[in-house]
Amino acid sequence: MGPTPASHLPGSHLNDAFFDGLSRSMRDVDAAETLPPACYTDAAFYAFEKEALFNHEWLCVGRVDWVKEQGDYFTTTIIGEPIIVTRNRSDEIKAMSAVCQHRAMLVAEGRGNTRGFVCPYHHWVYSLNGDLVNAPAMERACDFDKKSVKLPAFKVEVWLGFIFINFDAEAPPLAPRLKAVEDAIASYDLANAEGLSPPMTGQFAWNWKVMFENNNDGYHANKLHRGPLHDFIPSELCSFPEAAEGDAGFLRYNGTTHPDVSFNPTQKAVLPIFPGLTDEDRNRATFANIPPTLSLVMTSDMVIYLILRPTGPETMEQDTGLLVAPGATETPGFEERLEMIMTSAGKIIAQDMHVDELVQVGLRSRFAVRGRYSWQEGAQVQFNRWLTPRYQKAWAAMKTSASQPEVAA
Repeated sequence: MGPTPASHLPGSHLNDAFFDGLSRSMRDVDAAETLPPACYTDAAFYAFEKEALFNHEWLCVGRVDWVKEQGDYFTTTIIGEPIIVTRNRSDEIKAMSAVCQHRAMLVAEGRGNTRGFVCPYHHWVYSLNGDLVNAPAMERACDFDKKSVKLPAFKVEVWLGFIFINFDAEAPPLAPRLKAVEDAIASYDLANAEGLSPPMTGQFAWNWKVMFENNNDGYHANKLHRGPLHDFIPSELCSFPEAAEGDAGFLRYNGTTHPDVSFNPTQKAVLPIFPGLTDEDRNRATFANIPPTLSLVMTSDMVIYLILRPTGPETMEQDTGLLVAPGATETPGFEERLEMIMTSAGKIIAQDMHVDELVQVGLRSRFAVRGRYSWQEGAQVQFNRWLTPRYQKAWAAMKTSASQPEVAA
């Protein structure tokens, strides 16, 4: 065997040629190439990606119905940052760091309802707004002013019942850039859909983009999932609406062999369908994507939402939740009907998980290359067109910053 290609050496890809070459992934689907394997495996690229994407983009963290009442809260972690989301006494949804500003202990875990957050280590107490309201035995500390201490807060925006945060205080609003996606899925009325809680959380040994791409890959549907549990969504009936420049999300449609398909042995909806659906909605599956953290899989009787959270260059977590039509849970036999769907969906998901695991293995190989796309992979090019300009902009900004002379202190 020859020497390891330079493109596979850790960190060696972070140069102008690498980032310029990413443009080849944004071409039309008949000419585009996949992203370089290093984008999925390399620790240096992951460190860059955290700044390029996750420090400045809107990140989905959960649903409004997870914090229905004042004092309700849940915790989550993304790119290593522990986060609390809560509803305060003014009925506002707040998001803040879970890190105590004393000795970095986490002030909350899991989910629940509380009057405030008490650090279990030294009992510093924070309000639901993150203000420090009590700090025992700190009266001898010089110039200590508890009014100046707060849990760092993040921007919050709610879109169709989903809660998004942004670490960047200067980030532009999300909703105006999701108008095309929102209009396309308006008939589902997701803001008023009934959530089945709690979501299922899993840890996975592959890059977050491997998962995001698999969620949006119609090309494999009749290959990997061939059989009665998926054949009603044929790969050849896929279509990919063009996302406009500046859009924060994109869509994939897949026509179905009959109306109101559902992932169960009957191949038909067994739960009440969403009441506002059009005939067009009922004759296709719709996939809506708000990268880098949210994917929606939408059929007539259920919406599956996937909230992706990278934990490292080759690891991630995902919250998987379910939305149904208002009142659907009161349907006679609801639990049994839901079990029909989840048993079938579980078999499909297991196939996907096995593929994701082995794709990650393959991406580490010296023989992994930048491949070509089928016309049925148009959503991957849409994803690349979201990713690549952000990578290139961040790389240019980092180069500019590095070239600036240091100012003496």
